[in-house]
Amino acid sequence: MSDNVIKVKAVSELLDKHFFIPDYQRGYRWTEQQVKDLLNDLWDFAGSDHKNYQFYCLQPLVVRKMTNEEKTSNKLDLDNEWYEVIDGQQRLITIYLILSATKAAIQANGLPEELYEIRFHRESDPAFLQFMTSENNYDASTIDRYHISLALKTIRKWFTDIKKGAAGKVSFVLLSGPDWVEFDEKVRRDKANNVRFIWYESVDEDPIKVFTRLNIGKISLTNSELIKAVFLNRSNFVKKEGSSDKEEMQTIEGIRLKQQEIASEWDNIEYTLQDDEFWLFLHDKNYERPTRIDFIFELICEKEWSKLTDDERRAIGTDDYKTFRFFYNRFQSKKYTIKSCWEMVQKYFYTFKEWYNDLKLYHYVGYLIACNDDQSTGIAWLMTQWDTAQDKDAFVEILKKEILKKIDAIGVDRQYNEDGSNKALCKPILLFHNIQTIVSRNEAQVKNKKYHLGTFYKFPFHLFKLEGWDVEHINSSTTNSEADIKTQKEWLCNVYLSVGEETQRHIQELFNSGEEKFIKDFDSLKEECLKTIYKGVSREEEWTPSEKNQISNYTLLDSSTNRSYGNAIFSGKRRVIISKENGELLPLPKLTRDGRLVINEDDKRSATSSFVPPCTKQVFLKYYSSTIGNNNYWSKYDAQSYKEDIMRCIDKLRKK
Repeated sequence: MSDNVIKVKAVSELLDKHFFIPDYQRGYRWTEQQVKDLLNDLWDFAGSDHKNYQFYCLQPLVVRKMTNEEKTSNKLDLDNEWYEVIDGQQRLITIYLILSATKAAIQANGLPEELYEIRFHRESDPAFLQFMTSENNYDASTIDRYHISLALKTIRKWFTDIKKGAAGKVSFVLLSGPDWVEFDEKVRRDKANNVRFIWYESVDEDPIKVFTRLNIGKISLTNSELIKAVFLNRSNFVKKEGSSDKEEMQTIEGIRLKQQEIASEWDNIEYTLQDDEFWLFLHDKNYERPTRIDFIFELICEKEWSKLTDDERRAIGTDDYKTFRFFYNRFQSKKYTIKSCWEMVQKYFYTFKEWYNDLKLYHYVGYLIACNDDQSTGIAWLMTQWDTAQDKDAFVEILKKEILKKIDAIGVDRQYNEDGSNKALCKPILLFHNIQTIVSRNEAQVKNKKYHLGTFYKFPFHLFKLEGWDVEHINSSTTNSEADIKTQKEWLCNVYLSVGEETQRHIQELFNSGEEKFIKDFDSLKEECLKTIYKGVSREEEWTPSEKNQISNYTLLDSSTNRSYGNAIFSGKRRVIISKENGELLPLPKLTRDGRLVINEDDKRSATSSFVPPCTKQVFLKYYSSTIGNNNYWSKYDAQSYKEDIMRCIDKLRKK
């Protein structure tokens, strides 16, 4: 099996080639706007003041060389090499149309006049494109020809509307070769700027399968797929003249074994990164690339970017294929070898695995990545600290110091807005409380020699990120005055889960009565509810709005659970949290638009996840209070005890 070929080719290097558009391809469908966007990009590139050689890079052109049998069956001449276009035909055709529209400027400036050839399987006239690109030979007899005609009109109008000389400049950057010395007397350079395709030549692959993968769901070639083709190209393994490195592969068998080794390890890395539990420890949930090893190559590119010259950075560019062009540039300039580059990839991956498998590193690194809102403590920063730290313990101290800095910047004693609008600011503190609780528990338990690392709990960052956990009140944020029948009904809904079955029956009966009876009996039913809720608690203990909006009254709750109980009182929330951990969601009373109470036992269903952060669970189990109180009520004493535990966890950051 031969290697897939990956190169960057100037448009001028395609002029002697012949392309075949198979019938499984979608027809030409570029809109006027897409054509104008490409022309504007080429014009900006042609007019920019580049002091040194650069190129404008088009997205991948994926092709496959056709066999003689295939050429014969498709009525193509056997004397020429023909390439089946798997992906990229829209740009290939549009560039052809632009060059056709600038024929006069091409001739005047001595640029190559012969263009590459394009044939279409589904067209009866194989030369129709050449005919159409003659002056004003527009044709709308088929849908493909209609769109090609529209594109031609758009191109010619664009050149008419743009200032004089546009055709010359655009055709020059399209047709100048990779080693051209000059354009005309006014423009002399050591090397010319030009437009290039990322040329991906697929070898020994089913073209329809490749096309399907690239087009169904719009899955384009990723940077890593392009880089992989460079990595596994046999020519990159051949021993360089004068090299004394004994590890360089010289034999075909040795090269094949090395290719297989890298390909196997590459797949293993990708397989590991596809595990959300591992991946979401390192990353957020919004990464959209289908291959995740791209992430490692992006990190290497980011780290090495500052070492590049301004000319190198301009040549590489900043578009979606920046990472591929960075590595392509490094290989072409001999600044990277397969061995040195693969060792960098391995270093990142095995560092991630070490962080993931060490309980303390896992929690502190995972915390900083999860709280990296200002982009100051991302993977690149962590890798730099890891490389400079003397050992693991020194790295842990760096992490603790950075975590403490984040927490001190927020402030545990901060007063939040009375409407709770800025309560999310304390999310990093609440998350750390959970993290340190687990770290401390693990440290205490592993001192018992019958336990070993890994026996105890790891915080599931993947669930925390996927389920949208955020900051919510423990004690309800509002106190209804029950001044009208609407708020009275809302109050009964909020306390419904906190009372016994008999009182629940009374609530249902009151909702089914008329409005007059509801207003008359509400106060007595409210008193019946309060006797249960506040049993053993002084009625005088009322929370002020400022007390309700301190960290001692906040915890982490996922969005679905929070929506399920709304503004329920503590005991109602407690029942929902306990049921969630048991894997079910309780049916809750719903207030309909016409003011009726609806309770549907069929609403009881399995919870999407039984994950509850440990400190959230301990809040609703009254874990932090040293004395047994009323489980229906979150008291000020409970809140103070909870805050003291948060402070104890933060203090551990100050100790070595």
